Amino acid sequence: MHLAPGTLNFSSRDVAEILGVSPAAVRAQARAGFLSPGRGPGKRYRFSFQDLILLRTAKALADARVSQRRIRRSLRRLIQQLPRGRSLSEVRIAADGNRVLVRDGRTSWNPESGQFVLDFAVSDLASKVAPFARRNAEAARQVEHTYSAAEWYQLGYELEAVDPREARDAYRRAPERDPRHAAAHVNLGRLLHQSGATPAAIEHYAAALDLDPLNPTALFDLGTALEDLGRRKDAIAAYQRVVEIDPGFADAHYNLSRLYEKAGNKQTALQHLVIYKRLMEQRDRR
Repeated sequence: MHLAPGTLNFSSRDVAEILGVSPAAVRAQARAGFLSPGRGPGKRYRFSFQDLILLRTAKALADARVSQRRIRRSLRRLIQQLPRGRSLSEVRIAADGNRVLVRDGRTSWNPESGQFVLDFAVSDLASKVAPFARRNAEAARQVEHTYSAAEWYQLGYELEAVDPREARDAYRRAPERDPRHAAAHVNLGRLLHQSGATPAAIEHYAAALDLDPLNPTALFDLGTALEDLGRRKDAIAAYQRVVEIDPGFADAHYNLSRLYEKAGNKQTALQHLVIYKRLMEQRDRR
């Protein structure tokens, strides 16, 4: 696989420096079959941030004397269960004996058995990766005219867990290339909200919804921002629209339950709480 220009990626030497292993060990893991690294000039391996998470996990397991066969099996399962479509910054991964587990802030699971446990913070890895990420982002800006909206968006997504400031810059550039890029507005809004710039975040959620009125993620994020500004009725309206568009959006049902409870509407609060619990039980059975 050749890399798109907008991809945040690391050489074998970069990865070796970040993880404290030899470049040869990194290349050996790349050949083990659980990674799908890209190829740069000269067909040299180029690794994504997700690859670094997997390699860091493999190193922890190897240090714990877990067999290579079990490491490969655990990491293949881990690849399937890492969260998609959002930042990896809240994820923690740990080894407990021969088990590998993942936690994404609210839940944790064992990629082999579905059981709970674990403990290495992706944010710790991100701090080591940040200098390399800033270098890559600066290189992208040097040739920004060659980048498409999709490539700026992809770079922003991969920078989120590593350097939110650089991620915001990349997301801002995507709509400059394509004014109809709603997803960039959503993700930029979320990062601005997390940094405390809530009014600016709402502007980007509104821009996303102008482009894609049925976007449940934009509506949900708008609801959380409105809550933070104390606009509960507007937040309820946003969450209600979410569940109309996507009845399986569990977090929107939970937030509706909480807000209706605060408003004194206990019956409606209970209805949404029951739906939330049912959706979570369905998710756990998968």
